[in-house]
Amino acid sequence: MAVLADSTKSFAHPIEHDHEAHLREEHLMLDPRPRGEMNAMVMEAMTTTSWKFWAVAAFLAVVVVICLGYYWGYMITSGLGVAGINRPIYWGIFLVNTVFWIGISHAGTFVSALLKVFKAEFRRPFTRAAELMTTFGLVQAGLSIFMHMGRVWLSYWLMPYPNERGLWPNFHSPLAWDFLAINTYLLSSTMYLFMPLIPDLAMARDRSTGWRKSLYRVLALGFRGTEGEWAHLRFAMNLFAFAILPVMFSVHTIVSWDFAAAMRPGWSSTIFGPYFVIGALQSGISAVAMVLIVVRATMKNMKYFIRPEHLDALGKLMLIISMAWAYFFFNDYLVQWYNGDKWTDLLLHFHEEGPVGWMWLAMLFFNIAVPWATLWNKSIRRNPTALFAIGFFVNVAMWFERYIIVPTSLSINRFPFTYQFYKPGVEIPLSFGTLALFILLYMLASRIIPLVPVWEVQEGQMAHSLKKFGNESIITISDLEE
Repeated sequence: MAVLADSTKSFAHPIEHDHEAHLREEHLMLDPRPRGEMNAMVMEAMTTTSWKFWAVAAFLAVVVVICLGYYWGYMITSGLGVAGINRPIYWGIFLVNTVFWIGISHAGTFVSALLKVFKAEFRRPFTRAAELMTTFGLVQAGLSIFMHMGRVWLSYWLMPYPNERGLWPNFHSPLAWDFLAINTYLLSSTMYLFMPLIPDLAMARDRSTGWRKSLYRVLALGFRGTEGEWAHLRFAMNLFAFAILPVMFSVHTIVSWDFAAAMRPGWSSTIFGPYFVIGALQSGISAVAMVLIVVRATMKNMKYFIRPEHLDALGKLMLIISMAWAYFFFNDYLVQWYNGDKWTDLLLHFHEEGPVGWMWLAMLFFNIAVPWATLWNKSIRRNPTALFAIGFFVNVAMWFERYIIVPTSLSINRFPFTYQFYKPGVEIPLSFGTLALFILLYMLASRIIPLVPVWEVQEGQMAHSLKKFGNESIITISDLEE
């Protein structure tokens, strides 16, 4: 019996060892490496670039110069008439892009702040990658507002300031609302991006030479990692994590008021606030998944930090948010359909059967049918190619949704003699210009800013451990917060 017991024990031990090894390979938090090694991996990812990187960057720079340089200058000199904006459609693709880019920007705050508040541990390695999307997305939203204005050199009229003429901005104008919302969100999100970046900038300062060392010395603000510095930094980050969440929700709620406050068929909806916020998260989380997949595939050492478990978690979020978006969409649709207003009924039929009816169907297919049919499957969620494709089509569908809400809804109103279908002009190359600028800024930032917060990853690894309960290995998490 003793021999049998010993043989059973020796037979079970390799299985248990393989199970623990699988868990460590599966979960980043259970696969710790020395802090110096992880710092070296991040620095190597920042400083290692191939000719392909610079070729893509050069191509994007040319697109930005042509689209945002030439075509924007052409529109300024020729007037907004070349943009296809005319009665009754005064809001076109520029406002579509504004709403879309603000939605993309919500991803960073959601991942870094809301998931931090709820202590979602899987967020740790990619919070900064998401936060960069917030900052650069808001830049594109601001550019779209300036394009929509036409005479961009008069943009200072949007600012609420006293002047010698006794004039103040018209606070009835949605442009003034958007100006305040975007600038408030841009300032707060940039501060929230910078604070947790300070320790990694100090790390980069100590491991760099030349112009990089000079740059990081200034940006690190003399951070040395003392106990007092960490205490103040943690307090500030925790404070901002709670403070920035109302800003995130209020910004896209203000954008929804741009529409809901107008007495237009299809726009006068009380559900637009949460509907726009859920739509922002729908496009934002999908964009985060796309960016992480590209970063993981193109940057050295990123496969250690960004693992299938993170793609799996983002896929689950995409599925849950898709369900919430479907609820709010049909809530908005059914209430407008049921109210019996003939102009609204005509507009809804125009959405479904008009010239852009294919957009309406594609929006529902890619926002509801595709996520629901695929993201329940773990193997699909963990497949980078499949998840990238799903995220791409979700973002295309969300852009279609904004297009249907803005210019398409303006085509039908209570004055039939003004009906006119929107035909975009110079907006199309300008839209490609903002997309190219977003990608270019992100690419350049990935070579200057550490995309992975090493200190936060190491903190999570210190908190996670495997404990044995009988024959089972259980993942436990210790609370390191003071």
